[in-house]
Amino acid sequence: MERNTNAISVQSSVTERTYTIPEIAEILKIKTRTAYALCSHNPPFQVIHIGRSVRVKKACFDRWFEQCGSD
Repeated sequence: MERNTNAISVQSSVTERTYTIPEIAEILKIKTRTAYALCSHNPPFQVIHIGRSVRVKKACFDRWFEQCGSD
């Protein structure tokens, strides 16, 4: 039973520290397909591939997003 609890804890931790591609699309007000394209070709922030799932580190994305407004 403890093993299952640890798996849930790790999943929760990853969810708290990453964005999904649909979340990125919502933040940037773009289509999900466009967000996938942004994340697949040399993105300016760290992208993590877990099987077929794609996650973006919140800290990296937020830093990049903040810098975009200061140009």
